[in-house]
Amino acid sequence: MTIIDIEPLRSSVTGPVFGPEDSGYDDARAIWNGSIDHRPAGIARCLSPADVAAALGYAREHDLEVSVRGGGHSYRGASVCEGGLMIDLSALNTVSVDPSARTARAGGGATLANLDAATQEHGLAVTGGVISDTGVGGLTLGGGMGWLTRTLGLSIDNLASAEVVLADGEVVRASQDDHPDLFWALRGGGGNFGVVTEFEYRLSAIGPEVHLGFFFWGMDDGPDALRLCRDVVPALPRNVGALIASTLSAPPAAFVPEQFHFHPGYALLVAGFGSAQEHAQVIAPIREALPPLFEFVTPLPYTGLQSMLDDAEPWGAYAYEKALDLGDLSDEVIGVLTEHAVKKSSPMSFIPIFPLQGAFTAVGEDDTAFGGSRSPHYVCNMTATATDAGTLDLDRTWVRNLWEALRPLSTNPGGYVNFMTDADEERVRSSYGTGKYARLSQIKARYDPDNVFHLNANIQPAASALKQ
Repeated sequence: MTIIDIEPLRSSVTGPVFGPEDSGYDDARAIWNGSIDHRPAGIARCLSPADVAAALGYAREHDLEVSVRGGGHSYRGASVCEGGLMIDLSALNTVSVDPSARTARAGGGATLANLDAATQEHGLAVTGGVISDTGVGGLTLGGGMGWLTRTLGLSIDNLASAEVVLADGEVVRASQDDHPDLFWALRGGGGNFGVVTEFEYRLSAIGPEVHLGFFFWGMDDGPDALRLCRDVVPALPRNVGALIASTLSAPPAAFVPEQFHFHPGYALLVAGFGSAQEHAQVIAPIREALPPLFEFVTPLPYTGLQSMLDDAEPWGAYAYEKALDLGDLSDEVIGVLTEHAVKKSSPMSFIPIFPLQGAFTAVGEDDTAFGGSRSPHYVCNMTATATDAGTLDLDRTWVRNLWEALRPLSTNPGGYVNFMTDADEERVRSSYGTGKYARLSQIKARYDPDNVFHLNANIQPAASALKQ
């Protein structure tokens, strides 16, 4: 491991700095994915944009690789580097809400739980993910999809501005009016352009009470269940969110009959943001078309909806994922999904399928840097999750085999950059497409010409721009 003198770094930042011999180092380098065991040479827990700038300056002076930790929920382990400097934003986790303006400012280290707790005090929300300890930073910069995507669009579609520390240490505020090229790139281009220390979101009235419909079918009903989802989900009202889960093992929850605990199958989760009566009308045709093994229909707090899947991805789990886009749940796609469903080894592994429809499609193809089409489609995220390395190895192979089988049927094999554990250049280029990647590459050359920020779905700086 690289040995560095971190005393100069300690004197230049106000937050704590950890070296390998320091108490707290192992806790500071730990991230959500238990299969990642990188040991940075130093960790700077930054308390301000100035701290981030100082840490970046130190890293560049000592030729250290840089990783940036927001929530630490990266599948690929991008939050922590081996032998370099980890810039830890976890202390920048405060959220302030202006209920009159319907905006929120969230620190770069805030989690969805932090953001949701603050906004729900005022009955407001913005699109987030579906696991509450996910950091807002990584989620937003890649796009940000979850229960509210059909209603409000992506997280980036609701981003008003961002405070960014650039590779050279300059601190800027990016918005439609200031550094508009950078603002465009931040909305989907990932962590390629700087360290975002604050996100400003536009909020909408959501909650505090919402409505859930959870329908679960057994393995034998898989083809029929997926065909039902294909018919029902695109026709849902815009104020209804949905998640399709293939090869999901029923949780040992109170609402699941005991005989079905850990029973593998297929699920459709429907989240209603209207009235209880509207929700009842939406879900009635689902149970009538294909009676489930069990169902769970209930009102619940929006924050409860946002955290209900947390146990499916517990902190410290061994994890891997690979995703692609599907234009439709065709019979051929359904055949591949059901054929491979029985081949997983861990009960924790499953395939969440996110419908990108409704408000998502109201944004222009080139209005943001989001990787993928704005036409209605599905993001099929194949996840391997286990409690040990051996089982993860088995299900990593399962995921890769399934991805290869679905690849010929995909509208974008590159897939969603936030679901890209294997972020090779070919897949990154495929995700963005030729034109969008070229534009991002030019902006990368302007703001990060030395590719300091490369532990991500990396965009190479354009050589032509570097020569200018």
